Amino acid sequence: MSRRHRSQKRPVAPDSKFQSCLIGQLINMVTRRGKKSLARTIVYGAIERVSEKLGKGDPVELLLAALENVQPKLEVKSRRVGGATYQVPIEISYERQQTLAFRWLIGFADGRKGVAMGEALALEIVDAYNNTGAAVKRREEMHKMAQANRAFAHLNW
Repeated sequence: MSRRHRSQKRPVAPDSKFQSCLIGQLINMVTRRGKKSLARTIVYGAIERVSEKLGKGDPVELLLAALENVQPKLEVKSRRVGGATYQVPIEISYERQQTLAFRWLIGFADGRKGVAMGEALALEIVDAYNNTGAAVKRREEMHKMAQANRAFAHLNW
């Protein structure tokens, strides 16, 4: 990481079907080896399956509700003070919350063996919407770790 200045945050282009930057970011994160059209097919198929399974309205709203259930509010960072390393809880910015939530959803969907990626992503989003599943469990573990180390919150600078 450069010590001179922060890197510029590039805006994410909205997707072509829903005109949502959120879905555009999801497509970019699913993309592997430059195959963006394949990632679009996977994400749009997953969103259609989610709206079918939940039977509710706008698919973008369903994805946003699922993300709200997965996004962590706190995380721990290692701080070295006087020869000892402490896990210090810190609050997370909204952009990092979204990035972690997408990363966890995609990672756990990719970990489901024997299931196509589109179907696995749909199942993960449905689980996140219902407040169950591996991604929600990961968020709870992260919050427990931050809660357990809240005695070191004064070391945050």
